[in-house]
Amino acid sequence: MTATRDRPRDDRRRTAELAVPAPSFTHLARLSDDTGLFEHARHAIVRREHGYCTDDVARGLLVASREPEPSAQVLGLAECYLAFLTHAQDGRGAFHNRLGHDRQWADQPALGDWWGRALWGLGTAAARHPAAWIREEALVAFSCGAVRRSAAPHAMAFAGLGAAEVLRRHPGHAAAAALLADAARAVGPADPDPRWPWPQQRLSYASAALAEVVIAAGQLRGDAPLLAAGLRMLTWLCEVQLRNGRLSVVPAEGWERDSPRLRHDQQPIEVAALADACATAAAVTGDPAWEIGLERAVGWFLGDNDLGMAMWDPATGGGYDGLTPHGPNFNQGAESTLALISTLQHARRWS
Repeated sequence: MTATRDRPRDDRRRTAELAVPAPSFTHLARLSDDTGLFEHARHAIVRREHGYCTDDVARGLLVASREPEPSAQVLGLAECYLAFLTHAQDGRGAFHNRLGHDRQWADQPALGDWWGRALWGLGTAAARHPAAWIREEALVAFSCGAVRRSAAPHAMAFAGLGAAEVLRRHPGHAAAAALLADAARAVGPADPDPRWPWPQQRLSYASAALAEVVIAAGQLRGDAPLLAAGLRMLTWLCEVQLRNGRLSVVPAEGWERDSPRLRHDQQPIEVAALADACATAAAVTGDPAWEIGLERAVGWFLGDNDLGMAMWDPATGGGYDGLTPHGPNFNQGAESTLALISTLQHARRWS
């Protein structure tokens, strides 16, 4: 990350001045019941009428599995989320995505983003969860889904990140190795133009996950050129999402090459994806410069953003749904709360 290595550590000082909280699962538990994780909330109150989605439940399993010493509450959430995902999966490895509050599926099993997210969550549980039985059950479900392929690069990237988790614990897992290789290919080669060294002509959502899976594939497959390509992608993404030294992520509308870039509405998922990718880059390279990206991501939630406003509610533990031109969207849904938890988990690196 050469562009930031020599930068004065103003970002670190600024983040250090903020009170960085420990990850809290209080609001995630508020959004959950014995079936799964509800998708939406009005402020901090769950909106049951919108039901559950596999996308968010998978992210819930991921963050619960990352906890090194989970409480009884977090252990219970992981068990619930794993049960949901195994119920959502069909016999051929695809997943339903939307379950109503009436416990009826609203769709057919398919291979969209939710399939990729499910494999990411299952792969993380199979590799990291402290309970052996959860690791074993998650690996069974992951292995069933890992033989499928999606036509969507984002879905493949998410699935590939789950495969990378599995390979770090089970290096001989053939299905995970094949999935990770195919995920990197699905992302595609970066454009040689240094002004836009990205495989697609548009940045849409969770963009850093695409760079992260290329980095993971390069490292785990021993492919130095692929690793370098992923690091270049992530370096550029970090640089173009800075404004006055603060993280200013690509908004929900996305950003088309050679087009004006909007500043709002910024989504917490972008911040969490960047934190994940920078954490992977730091672990793979040993270069502490990547921690600057982590610090900026943590700072974004704590108020070091374009509007100088905190993007979470200390009273509830929930993350706000977006940063609008007028301030936060104070709804505290599952995706934003999971993004907050995931990002704060990385803050343990320097706590």
